[in-house]
Amino acid sequence: MIYYVYILHCSDNTYYTGITNNLNKRIEEHQSGKNFNSYTSRRLPVQLMFYCTFTNVEVAISKEKQIKKWSKAKKEALINNQFDKLPNFARKKFPNKK
Repeated sequence: MIYYVYILHCSDNTYYTGITNNLNKRIEEHQSGKNFNSYTSRRLPVQLMFYCTFTNVEVAISKEKQIKKWSKAKKEALINNQFDKLPNFARKKFPNKK
């Protein structure tokens, strides 16, 4: 089975990251606002901006969780295939002050 991790652009200029095994059906569900309590139902319309495929569901879930934690700028670098910029958006770690 193929699993998709995807990023949607919402009407309020935010991004939604999700996972599915049927991308077309899932996008239609988002667009329909079928689940009234969902994040995207109040931010329609949505537009598919990015997706990648996996054959291992655990790896797909891990990637979805990772992307959900990313900043908007880092997600946009991924969407725009600017892979060289991704390390620039890594969280900065500051040394302990003495």
